[in-house]
Amino acid sequence: MNDIQNERQTRKFTVFLLSFISLMVFSCARMGSPDGGWYDETPPKVLSATPKDGATNVKTKKIKILFDEYIKIDNPSEKVIISPPQIEAADIKAAGKQIVIDLKDTLLENTTYTIDFSDAISDNNENNPMGNFTYSFSTGEVIDTLEVSGYVLEAENLEPVKGIMVGLYKETEDSIQSLPMQRISRTDGSGHFVIKGVAPGSYRIYALQDADENYYFNQKSEKIAFTDQIIVPSAKPDIRQDTVWRDSLHIETINRIGYTHFLPDDIELRAFTHIQTDRYLVKTERKEPDHFTFYFSYGSEWLPDIKGLNFDETDAFVIDTNEKQDTITYWLRDTTLINQDTLRMEVQFVMTDTLGELQLKTDTMEMLSKIPYAKRLKLKQKEFDEWKKTQEKAKKKGDPYDSIMPPSSLNVKINVPQQLDPDVNIRFTAPCPLEKADSSMIHLYAKHDTLWYESRFLFRQLNTLEYELVGEWRPEIEYSLEIDSAAFVDIYGNVSKPSKNGFKVKSNDDYSTLLVTVTGMNNKTIVVQLLSGSDAVVKQVSTDKGYAEFYYIKPGEYYMRMFIDENLNGKWDTGDFEQQLQPEPVYYYPSALQCKAKWDVSETWNPLERKLFLQKPSKLVKQKADKKKTVKNRNAERAKQKGIELPANLRK
Repeated sequence: MNDIQNERQTRKFTVFLLSFISLMVFSCARMGSPDGGWYDETPPKVLSATPKDGATNVKTKKIKILFDEYIKIDNPSEKVIISPPQIEAADIKAAGKQIVIDLKDTLLENTTYTIDFSDAISDNNENNPMGNFTYSFSTGEVIDTLEVSGYVLEAENLEPVKGIMVGLYKETEDSIQSLPMQRISRTDGSGHFVIKGVAPGSYRIYALQDADENYYFNQKSEKIAFTDQIIVPSAKPDIRQDTVWRDSLHIETINRIGYTHFLPDDIELRAFTHIQTDRYLVKTERKEPDHFTFYFSYGSEWLPDIKGLNFDETDAFVIDTNEKQDTITYWLRDTTLINQDTLRMEVQFVMTDTLGELQLKTDTMEMLSKIPYAKRLKLKQKEFDEWKKTQEKAKKKGDPYDSIMPPSSLNVKINVPQQLDPDVNIRFTAPCPLEKADSSMIHLYAKHDTLWYESRFLFRQLNTLEYELVGEWRPEIEYSLEIDSAAFVDIYGNVSKPSKNGFKVKSNDDYSTLLVTVTGMNNKTIVVQLLSGSDAVVKQVSTDKGYAEFYYIKPGEYYMRMFIDENLNGKWDTGDFEQQLQPEPVYYYPSALQCKAKWDVSETWNPLERKLFLQKPSKLVKQKADKKKTVKNRNAERAKQKGIELPANLRK
């Protein structure tokens, strides 16, 4: 009997215990569920710091900052900026609820130090960002609190420059080529910078893409920006608006808050890279057996002098150079040299020595054909056999097999679209230098009513391989370009076959016209450029009359840019720090232009009306602004889902 009672009591206890455990698990599950309470959306707060923030007469190089919750630092090596700059990088770590900074450089006397964390600090659990936070202390009696700010833009296209260092020098100690900067900052994705902890005085300001991290300009390859403006920091009391939101859609209130407005806050720096004038041989190559090429880092009027070691160089080449004369191609005239797999030569050319002076250098080189002569013969025989087969097939079908071009024929490419724009000319591109280009064997006919008439044209050579036919194109007129056999003969005796191309010039009604009146330039020579949506130049006009006219614009959306052509060479030129020469000024029309067929669009533009950092249309900006870290506002969304009002203590 006792055993039965004991068994019943045991069962009751077991049932009670299981019920209790189930109840506890259910309760815990409810406490942890998303519907059980509000999210933590409170950013970390500083409780204390050692030394305290704003302390003076500081001697220690170890700093501890304590927060009210566990925190983390995002990418401290890039986001945390210490000023004055540290030659030896400081050790910055998050440890639980505190940040520990260990400065490695010797502390400077009577100097304000700022440690700008930007938006790198957030709490460990919910990633709530603290917002911009700067800690400062002084090794002297006074702590400096002034700030200056502005933007760094690419001089050529006003693109924001992200991550470039910006620094100040006292006006009396201006020497960016020999001394490190005194106060520094880095730009964000908008090109914006803020330099903090600045003492009263007069300064010069620079931006520098510091490749070797020594905090001064000592390499021409480093991007740099400078200005003649003297920076005089100041501050004044001001008012700003602070919006408190009830939820994601409704404003609770707009408060007017007093703050200290630091000036100047609109400094503009135009960053540029010097032209690399050091000259050296980058590489040589012989892609095809009939020519070889020298690639130099910079051009020179003095072309290389070649002496053949296993061939006679006398009248052996047709020399082709690009506009900068840094790429030089030697076309071999003699087929025996083309068939020679290795050309050994002594080459004399100019290059820059260690002192930056141009000196003559002599080198022995070998130009090796990528494909050996024996293999080339096999490939040519195969090509010839395939041509014979094609001819035989055409002959059996009754097709005009004589029109099939043999492998040895000269194929000059003619760029003739079926619909030609009235302001476009026809390009001819030869595969190798021509011995003859006979314009008398080129015929252009225009159709009027039902009859064809000869039309005048100009045929001219643009460079070694390119030619251009300029015609008197009339809208809505059909043309026929007919070229006789052997109109072109290359240096190897290959001749071109006859060809015929028909095309029609488009109607004026297919285009738009843009007339731009530019003010504020005081009769300076300017180059106005019409741009596509990808910031590429579609058309450009050089003028000193204060207006630019664009004709035959295809319908679409366009943008506009201009630069002051200070040296009148028709192209944009970069700056030179040694000569204190700024890059040529560039401006953007701040909005898109809609050009429609049959429309004449007129615009008046004063490029000086807006600050440079406000000019470039956002659609053209490739360097987008950094995504701002914000609290996720999940509580507002939860209140909306529940249909209740967000408690006042949780409103932002």
